[in-house]
Amino acid sequence: MKVVDIFKHRSEAVSKYQEELMQKVSPSVREYWEGIRHKANNRAFFAWLNEVNDQAVNEPSIEPVAKVVEKVDLAPVQAKPSAPAIEMKPEAETLYNELQAQIGEVMHKGDWIMVDQDRINQFGAVTEDEQWIHTDPERAEQESPFKTTIAHGFLTLALLPRLTDSVDPDNNLFPTAKMVVNIGLNSVRFPYPVKSGNQVRAVSTLTKVTPIKKGLEIEREIKVQIEGVRRPGAVVTSVIQLHF
Repeated sequence: MKVVDIFKHRSEAVSKYQEELMQKVSPSVREYWEGIRHKANNRAFFAWLNEVNDQAVNEPSIEPVAKVVEKVDLAPVQAKPSAPAIEMKPEAETLYNELQAQIGEVMHKGDWIMVDQDRINQFGAVTEDEQWIHTDPERAEQESPFKTTIAHGFLTLALLPRLTDSVDPDNNLFPTAKMVVNIGLNSVRFPYPVKSGNQVRAVSTLTKVTPIKKGLEIEREIKVQIEGVRRPGAVVTSVIQLHF
């Protein structure tokens, strides 16, 4: 029997247990085994085997593979202890259970507000972004593909607290929380420009609720809708924390 055929026969026997073994061996042994597999897929490996075992006839040595298999510790891997559950205050736990049942649902739909030229100009002055596409209606009518000025994308983002009623003390979405902290935005897109004179509103969908040491972390998808336009002016993933 040829060396190549013997190695193939041995490899088929070992591969039966390979997946289980790889879950139990140490990283160094796993790395060594992967090196052997890499060589097995290379013609140079067979040339190396023939050189080492050129005197073998019936039972050539394939010590590297055999020794790796023999030295594998088959003792069961000890599972890592799981992290202790976070203890929630009663108010946080009650709200958590309520919100879990609302995941995937619209949790807030705001009122329409006007984005007029005066609002755009004020934002441009504060941020020192007074490009003509935002602040020069006459030039925009002549040169812009939108035929009018458009709001800054960051103006749309800056309106989110107002659009989601997060700053309205009479319309608090989370009245049991002592404090709401804005953590940030995981993603931001502006599918369509908000033109001067457009009405916009925000629709918030609950996507995730996670207990934290201080209370709850809430993830929402917020779409800024433009009245009369199919595409939204912004789509963001917002993350806030509620402290109790």
